[in-house]
Formats: sequence, structure tokens, C-alpha cells
Amino acid sequence: MAASAEGSRRSRLRLVVVQALVFSLFATLLGRLYYLQVVTGDEYTAKAASQSVREVVVQPQRGLIVDAQGRPLVTNRTSWVVSVDRTVLGRMGEERRTQLLKRLAHVVGVGKGRIERALVTCGDDGSVAGECWNGSPYQAVPVATDVPQDVALRVLEQPEDFPAVLAEQQTVRAYPKPFGVNLAHVLGYLSPITEEEYDAAQADEDTSLNGASTVGRAGVEQQYDAWLRGMPGYQRVAVDSMGRVLGDDGEVEAVPGSTLVTSIDAKVQGVVEQQLAATIARQRATYDPVTKRNYEADSGAAVVLEAKTGRVVAMASQPTYDPEAWVGGISKKELARLYSEDAGTPLLGRATQGQFAPGSTWKPFMTAGALTHGYSTDTRLACSSSFRVGNRDFHNHESAAYGSIGFDRALEVSCNTFFFRVGYDFWQRLGSDVDDVDAKDPLVDEAKTFGFGSETGVDLPGEASGRIADRKWKRAYYEQMKDYYCGISEKPQDGKTSDFVYKFAREFCVEGYAYRAGDAVNFAIGQGDTIVTPLQLARAYGAIANGGTLYEPRIAKAVVGPDGEVVREIKPTKAGSVGLPKKVLSYLDTALKGVSTRGTMNWKLAGFPLDQVQIRSKTGSAEVYGKQSTGWVASYTDDYVVVMMVSQAGTGSGSNGEAVRAIYEALYGVTGEKVDPKKTAIPGTVAPATLPTFTDDGAILPPARKKKGTK
Repeated sequence: MAASAEGSRRSRLRLVVVQALVFSLFATLLGRLYYLQVVTGDEYTAKAASQSVREVVVQPQRGLIVDAQGRPLVTNRTSWVVSVDRTVLGRMGEERRTQLLKRLAHVVGVGKGRIERALVTCGDDGSVAGECWNGSPYQAVPVATDVPQDVALRVLEQPEDFPAVLAEQQTVRAYPKPFGVNLAHVLGYLSPITEEEYDAAQADEDTSLNGASTVGRAGVEQQYDAWLRGMPGYQRVAVDSMGRVLGDDGEVEAVPGSTLVTSIDAKVQGVVEQQLAATIARQRATYDPVTKRNYEADSGAAVVLEAKTGRVVAMASQPTYDPEAWVGGISKKELARLYSEDAGTPLLGRATQGQFAPGSTWKPFMTAGALTHGYSTDTRLACSSSFRVGNRDFHNHESAAYGSIGFDRALEVSCNTFFFRVGYDFWQRLGSDVDDVDAKDPLVDEAKTFGFGSETGVDLPGEASGRIADRKWKRAYYEQMKDYYCGISEKPQDGKTSDFVYKFAREFCVEGYAYRAGDAVNFAIGQGDTIVTPLQLARAYGAIANGGTLYEPRIAKAVVGPDGEVVREIKPTKAGSVGLPKKVLSYLDTALKGVSTRGTMNWKLAGFPLDQVQIRSKTGSAEVYGKQSTGWVASYTDDYVVVMMVSQAGTGSGSNGEAVRAIYEALYGVTGEKVDPKKTAIPGTVAPATLPTFTDDGAILPPARKKKGTK
């Protein structure tokens, strides 16, 4: 009996414990519900609401790019763009996803395979360069651009058939091409922001960039991207579980980008491009008596600068490309062509990135170095048909001889042997010890003073620095390449190695570090391993024209905000001075006039009114092993510098003389032998210092010119 009572008591105790536990659990549950619904109810309500509201980025309208007269070079147009939201797409089953992409491909006229490749993030397995998505992984991916409006409306009006598909109007770049200009290498192009760039912008708290941004990749589009891109807005929209838009929920307006005013003149640019293209076409149809075939004329460039400011008025390069090719995404095939050597590497801007031996256009700078280091304007040297250095004869062009002449006449007739003697003299007196890499060399020093061997500082990305092939460069190049060439020379010559390469390798392996007399005489006429860009050469001639100032060439003149107010004015920037005495600059100026009036450029300027428009010029024909000569004309007036070169096109004046004349005719309004100021390409001959006028209604008018007699 006692045992039974004890068991009953224990059962009741267990029941009480269970009841207490159950009560505690209910109390905890009720407390939690009270906390969630009352204490933090507002927070969770907001979170729940946010799951049905999506922020859609409203891209700003990118700023315009205009020329010095206010003519539009780059504008914007509206385009219907169809995109796919990969987040929503990922929630679908494989079969439904496949059906959707097939249906979308049929409607927008893009292959299903291409759409699928476009949806793969670049760098992931299966990504294809030029077709993959390199933007934010959280942004809808554009799969079709410039879609017809009826197609876009079908996508919008039938969301049940196109879940995860968006259709919206976006602004894309447009190129009005005033006077038919191309200007691709100056303007540049856009492409989607990469994930790395997006992450960097996030880290820097840069709100002007987002996962759907496009950014400048070349030219002024890249250089001034921060000003042109504007500030994005945001539109909050309610969506259902499949991402379909149900309605608006607020908007923050986007701020348009600023307008970039350049110093380019579209009319002059059009003339320069036409003349460069015509020169290349003409030379390709011209027989080369040296190589016994037509000239290849494979590339070329032309630059027009304001002599007194260094501003770029025109800049052209061939081969070129159509900047429209990048709008809406470039195809893999077209991208490969732009990088292809067989197509001439169209993406390479020869004016700033092409590097070529300058030939005889180099001689004015060698003259300056000589006249400030022991030689004088009274110096007379022999212009013989050849000049022997060691066991090798260095020849004058076409073996012509002019007797004993001065520097001025040597420039007029472009006498090589005259400058061979100058270069050899300095080498013999100051640098004949080939082991002395620090030997003084006035000609090398002068070239560096004129800015060669370093970037000009032009406001374009990717500029090449050129090369001064002095003693230090040659020693460094030897250290870099000796193992390669010694490897060739140490083996028996095989069928893949030409006699020239095998002989060169053997000589290089033994004494490739030595800066010998042959290097010095070649340097004096712009041959050998020294290379320059056309823009470097133009800037250096500009320093002779303006009295000795080297400018950093500038394309941009100002940044103007959406309200028409100047945000930033970009002044000409002085990079330094060449430090030449006035009498030396004056002597060079007179000698280069002689090149035009009675020297190597005269036959192309017959009948031109040189008494009214005084053109100073220097021609050049640079020899390149295994190729035809590169033709140069470098010239200037009181107002402008004009430089043109065409690779593998023959002599300087023979290839470029007519084109350079035509450019000056346009600049000064020359018809026949008369100058008509009313016919100048730029009203008033030289562009005014003032900017175009931005009116309240958004129009851009040419700069207002001051009337005569006003301050």
C-alpha cells in the first residue's frame, strides 16, 4: 500500500513538471510573437515590403562631345534594349528556361546560342571573349539593342510569355559625323563596366557608377569619363514573385553628364582625314622603283596643332574603325578584326601610339644641337655623295652632291652626308670609347630637350613614348636580348634563319652593347633605332614655330555642365622650353622657309602664295629594313603645325606633299595663287579663345567673335 502511494505521488510530480515545461514553452512562444509583432513589427513589415519592391537604375544621359565651333561630334540617341534578369531566370526549371530563350531569340532576331553566351559572366566556365557579360552579376544583361519598337512593346505587353525579360528605352552613343569626320582614335568608345571596376567604385563610394554603367575605353571618352558619365537615378517599382513590374513606388531623377568642348575643328578634321586617305590610296597605286612593286602604304597619321598653344585642331590615323561598331556591344568577329595585324590593327592610333623612324625631319633638331655646341651658322661642310665610316660607305640620298654648304642649305636639300660628318665628329671627340655609357652627346641631349623619348602629355590614354637610341638604351637592350641572339649564333644556321638575321645575331652577341660611329651617324639623320610618334614631331616643330615653348598637346578646351555653365576650363599647359638662343631659332626658321621655296618641298608648293602664307617645312624618307620607306612632311606657319606621315609610301614630299598643301589651302582659304580670308576652314583663320555659346533652350552656337576695335 505504501509503495502504491509513493508511485502515485511521483506520477503527480512528473505531471506538474511537464505542465510547467509546457507552460514555459507557451510563454516563450507568446513572448516571441509579441516581440515580432509589436516590438519589431514595423521593421519586419518594411523588410517584407522591400521584397516586393525593386530599385531600377535610371542611367543618366551621357554628356555630348563637341568641336571648337560647337558642332556635335558625339551625341545620344534613344534605343529599345531587351535585357534578361538572370536572378529570375535562375528560378525557372530547365525546360521552361529553354522555351523562354527560344521564344525570345525568335522575337528579337538573335540566335539562342548568342543569348546564352551573353548571359555568362566573363571569366566563368563557358565564357566567350567579346560575347560574355562583364558587368555586375546583379544587373539585367542586355541581349538585344536597337530592337524595333513593336518587338519591345510585345515583350512589355505579354509579360506572361516573357518572364525575366525586360524591355526599356536607353540612350546610346550616336555620331553625327559633321563634314564626314571619323575621329575614332580621338573620340574613343564605350563598353560595359567590369566587375572589378564596379567593386572598386563601391569601395570608393563612387555613386556615379553602377552595375549597368558603360565607361570610356579609349580617347576622350576614357580621359574625361568622370565628367561625361553623369549621375544615375533610381526608380523604385513593385514587382511580383516572377519579377514582373506591378507599378511605380518613387523615383530619384538622373543627372545628365557634362558636355566636353574640344579644340578639334570638324571642317579641318574632315579635310585632313580625306587627304590622308587619298594619299594612301594614291601611293598604293604608285610603282616603287626600288622594290619593283607598288607601295604598300599600310598606315599613316596626320596632326594639326595650334602653334602658339599646342591645342589639337585635327588628328587622323589610318587604318581606322567605325565607333558605331561598339554601340550595343561589339561582335567577336569585329573585335578580332580590330586587333588583327592582317587588317592593319585599326585600334592602334598611329598619331599618338604609332612609332616610326623620323628620317630627315630629325635634322632641324640636330642642327640646333650642333649650333649650340661649337658649330656656327658660318660652318661649311662637304655634301658629298657618300661618307665612309670604318669599312662602310654611308650614302647621300640618291647619291647627290652639293659641294661645301652650310646648315641652311643642308636642310634645304636634305643632305645626309653633311649631318653624317656632324654626328661622326661629336662621336669621335666625345664618345669614341664604346664602354663609356655616360659619354657626352650634344645631339642626343638636344633631342631630349625637344621632348623626344618621353610622352607629350596629350590628354589621350595609351600614348607611346618613342625612343632615343643612345648609349644607355643600347646597353640595356643588349642585356635584355643577348641570350636570345647568342642562342641563334651558337647554333649552325638553319633554313628558318635568314643570312641577315644569322649575321646580325653573331655580331650582336659579340658587341651588341657598343655604341659605334655607325650608330652616331645614323642618329644624326633620324635613322637607326630612334623612333618618334607623329604627335611628338608636331610638338617639337611647334616649339620652333612659337619661339621655344614645348606644350602638352590638348584636345579638351572646357567642361560645360548640363545647365550651360562652365564647370572647368582647360588651359594650354607648358611642358618646358627648348632653351635655344633667338638667333638659332631664327636661323632654323629661315632655313625651313628655304625648304619650301627652293628645297625638297618646293616642287609640291609651286604656285602656292608663299609670300602671304609662309610655310616652313622639312621632308623625310625613313628607311626601314625589309620594308619600303616611310614618308614624312613636317611643317608650320605662324599659326599652325601640320605633320603627315605614311608608312611604306616612298619619299616625304612625293607621298605627302600634295596632301599637306591641300590642308594649308583649307586653313588659309587659298584658291590657286590667291588667299581669300572668307574661305578659311575656320572663321577668322584661327579659332577664337572663347567657347561656344550654350543657350537656355539647349542649343549650342559658335563662339562669339569680338568686333574689331573692342577689347
